[in-house]
Amino acid sequence: MRVDLAFGKTGLAVDLPEGYRYRVLEARSAQPLPDPAGAIEQALDTPIAAPPLAELARGKRSAAISICDITRPAPNRITLPPILRRLEAAGIPRDGITILIATGLHRGATEAEIREIAGEEVAANYRVVNHNARVLGEHRYLGDTSSGTPVHIDERFVAADLHITAGFIEPHLMLGYSGGRKLVAPGLAAQETIKVLHSPRFMRDRRTCEGSIDGNPLHRELIEIARMARHDFLLDVSLALDRRIAAVFAGQPERAHAEGVRFVSRVMLERLEEPVDAVITTSAGYPLDLTFYQSLKGITAAQHILKPGGRILLFAACQEGPGSAEFQQMLRDYPSDRQFMAATEHAPVMVDQWQLEKLALVTERMKVLFYVPGLPASYYPALWGPAYGSPEAALEALFDGLPRGASVAVIPEGPYVLAKASSNGADSA
Repeated sequence: MRVDLAFGKTGLAVDLPEGYRYRVLEARSAQPLPDPAGAIEQALDTPIAAPPLAELARGKRSAAISICDITRPAPNRITLPPILRRLEAAGIPRDGITILIATGLHRGATEAEIREIAGEEVAANYRVVNHNARVLGEHRYLGDTSSGTPVHIDERFVAADLHITAGFIEPHLMLGYSGGRKLVAPGLAAQETIKVLHSPRFMRDRRTCEGSIDGNPLHRELIEIARMARHDFLLDVSLALDRRIAAVFAGQPERAHAEGVRFVSRVMLERLEEPVDAVITTSAGYPLDLTFYQSLKGITAAQHILKPGGRILLFAACQEGPGSAEFQQMLRDYPSDRQFMAATEHAPVMVDQWQLEKLALVTERMKVLFYVPGLPASYYPALWGPAYGSPEAALEALFDGLPRGASVAVIPEGPYVLAKASSNGADSA
């Protein structure tokens, strides 16, 4: 059986052995809109639970728009121009508009990437700048949340008269779903805020996972932070399988995002009657599998359909290697998941430790294998699971000892598939 996997920019075809019960889980979505530009125009003019954007902008002298960074396939080239036209038509001067790339603690975008993210015309004619979480002085302290998280948000966003986010909604390994409040924090937050949001208090709570909104403590925390930052207006989209726009949601941030989440959950969620013995998955290819750090989302998404003690094989290109310097150091410092979890439980939060915490919650219950060719082989001993030099070797290891007739799920688009198994105790959607 041959399957095409999302892998880097080119994809990867693999041959699977006969004798197993395969179930290929394709990413589900609504059909692309026939007129996405028209749908955006309508959403901005007749938003959910809010006045039209042009009306909100009237009388304002400045506006800040938070957008996704290079690791997310947000269609900013389509969504930004109609937003910008309305702001200027309402009287906000072009030099009063700042477009902030919500990097969180990711690296800043290069000049070429800024043009890719925002579009050539917008990048050439508007102020498009990176957020830098590591410089506290570039943020404004807004106080603490009710649970004690210190809130520091990019000064350029807070200082504007009008605060807008433009993103897209998909399953997220911690927040349940992306979009909305995520473009404020962690997107525009200082590392002093991000570290608390990604501390064991949130990361080790099993409600902070894909498809989980109700009862998710991290979701509640980010809603509170977005309110403190005066999040005024949202434009989120959902994407079809080919990354074209499938639906548009605009308006009051919490109401519009909630409606978007309901839509995405309804069209994406696939339920299995019982968990499987093994999963072959990806991180959905470029740009999500640029780094090993980002690629772990393919693993966390797959865990919800796997039997305890089952096996996950991740295919991810990892063309940019492991990820941040801090993440690289942690990979080298902790040879086992148990050692890592024990050492970090009560210690000050380190940058990017949260992704390893999410990985550890999987590896403590399941066997994880890797084909990650862009990751230097020197990291292989530190991955908490075996890594292989070829797709064939990785597949051979996955099936070694797996009895004939075992159930195997294949997820070519990795975290773009939202799937739950009803009887494995992990259903939190």
